[in-house]
Amino acid sequence: MTNITLYELPGCPFCIKVADKLDELGLEYDTIEVPSAHSERTEVEEVSGQTGVPVLVDEDHGVEGMPESSDIVAYLEETYGDAAA
Repeated sequence: MTNITLYELPGCPFCIKVADKLDELGLEYDTIEVPSAHSERTEVEEVSGQTGVPVLVDEDHGVEGMPESSDIVAYLEETYGDAAA
């Protein structure tokens, strides 16, 4: 079982960017599809304090709700990429 969760919205280019990085690194992860209406995104807001996506949760490393695709990609590269080896 994976301890990485990606909150995403289908078709969101920023979410795709993060999912592509997760796939590139060969990481298993769960996805939670958020509603398109920001007012209905209560779960992602509880996790991250905001309603935008993508949001990453990585329980193994204490990441409880990281927003911003560029920050997430940099984190994944640092934590799981060649730099981590």
